[in-house]
Amino acid sequence: MTNDLRAARIHAGAVLALCLLAPAAAFAQAAPPADAALPAALSDFDAYVEGVRETFEVPGIAVAVVKDGEVVLARGYGVRELGRDAPVEPETLFAIASISKGFTATALSILADEGKLDLDDRVIDHLPWFRMADPYVTYEMRIRDLLAHRSGLGLGAGDLLYWPGTDYTTREVAQRLKDVPLDGAFRGKYAYDNILYGVAQLVVEEVSGVPFETFLRARIFGPLGMDAVRFNSDALRRGDNVATGHSRADFKDLVPAPRLSWANVSGAGGLYANVLDMSKWMRVHLAGGAIEGESEGEGDGARRLVSEERQAAMWSVVTPIPVSKPSVPELEAARPNFLGYGEGWQLSDYRGEKLVWHTGGWPGMVSRMTLVPEEGLGVIVLTNAELGGAFNAVTLRVLDAYLDAPQTDWTAAYAAALAKSQSDSDEDWKKHVAARDASSKPSLPLADYAGTYRDPWYGDVVVERGRDGRLRLRFTRTGELVGTMDHWQHDTFIVRWDRRWLNADAFVNFALDPDGEVREVRMEAVSPLTDFSFDFHHLRLAPVEVESDAG
Repeated sequence: MTNDLRAARIHAGAVLALCLLAPAAAFAQAAPPADAALPAALSDFDAYVEGVRETFEVPGIAVAVVKDGEVVLARGYGVRELGRDAPVEPETLFAIASISKGFTATALSILADEGKLDLDDRVIDHLPWFRMADPYVTYEMRIRDLLAHRSGLGLGAGDLLYWPGTDYTTREVAQRLKDVPLDGAFRGKYAYDNILYGVAQLVVEEVSGVPFETFLRARIFGPLGMDAVRFNSDALRRGDNVATGHSRADFKDLVPAPRLSWANVSGAGGLYANVLDMSKWMRVHLAGGAIEGESEGEGDGARRLVSEERQAAMWSVVTPIPVSKPSVPELEAARPNFLGYGEGWQLSDYRGEKLVWHTGGWPGMVSRMTLVPEEGLGVIVLTNAELGGAFNAVTLRVLDAYLDAPQTDWTAAYAAALAKSQSDSDEDWKKHVAARDASSKPSLPLADYAGTYRDPWYGDVVVERGRDGRLRLRFTRTGELVGTMDHWQHDTFIVRWDRRWLNADAFVNFALDPDGEVREVRMEAVSPLTDFSFDFHHLRLAPVEVESDAG
């Protein structure tokens, strides 16, 4: 998973001992080297990236820079996994998560250029079964709305249908949208979502007549020569050069994060890629959608991935986003004058230049891709830890070098932001502790809290007694969400997940009716640093009546 994209949120974690990191000299350089093409301000770039790794404790980083149609830098730094010697190289695959959204938007643009759809088409024109919680929104939802985060859904609403991985299909996830409550007016404000990109994926499949993966390979990856891209973690092959993600278990200890698959909402963020292939992706967009010499046997001159009109539309603001004050003064120079979302792309400005960018976040990996169209400049930074400050510090160092900006210590700036986020989290926990009545007891015997509870959009959550007598909570469609419940106060418990790298422990509150029976269960994340895709607060869990066997 910036404060509105999963990957860019500054996740918690106190800085650990630097001995966890790989040696600073462990970086692999692309061949042939292109340092002569780099500005003088990047002469110490290797040392700078290593400093970023040490400050934010990122095991491995891969970086590529494109300028005026050429790849001028492609390098890996550090290791693919802590405790192992295999270095990160330009060929190393990382989960790019929500950067995948640009591919989904481009797929729709290709179909639009061919006259097979229009971005102003109603979604129900192509998916007649599609439903939102409000009939008016269902009828008026256009394909463009699927890409622009203005549907009326709350931030991350419905993400638990696939995050962490569930056994729902893509179609089942989309069909459950009818029960996901809306949080605001249709097209009224920006609220980042993932689930509608799964619907966009289904539109691509319906209109093209082929699976989404097949379409991407035939119409994007193949023409651009992006041969190393994998559709999701399930598609990784034996022998692939792939990084392992790292999370901070309990926001403290850096540990490898298991590989998860985003197989049922792949249109929102499932791809694995390396910086070499992402350089090809940046080059075609910086060229306005033109493919120049990427594949053989296609005739003379430039071919097009998308038309200039569709390229411009993707990069035009559809949904304005309020510009907030930076969390620390050190980040003031990075504050944009405008911020918005187009069709699968984030849009803003930096030092007077328009930026087209996106971040991506996945358990254990975060990334950022940034384009400066007027400068012909593109930067991709892939990392195998969950600290957005790292990829931001590297990205802005490159932008400053090419924009002749004053040199800024972005490492220190984002480290200050990280420290503040940790401090704010600590203060939030102290408030919970201060408000707690530690002497209180549950209103009911523990056995009376056990049962199956159902949410209209997610499905069933089970509370049961464990072998040790403690309560256990299990999300029936999400294998990773199983944990032990400890009493907090009154009829509120805390569930602590068995998978500590999730960093998503939650309060579980049981509301009782006048007769002392559980009427409803609600949840919310304990820490403000928990990723917004753990949208526990959207659940409305009601007891499922047990059918009697009596005739």
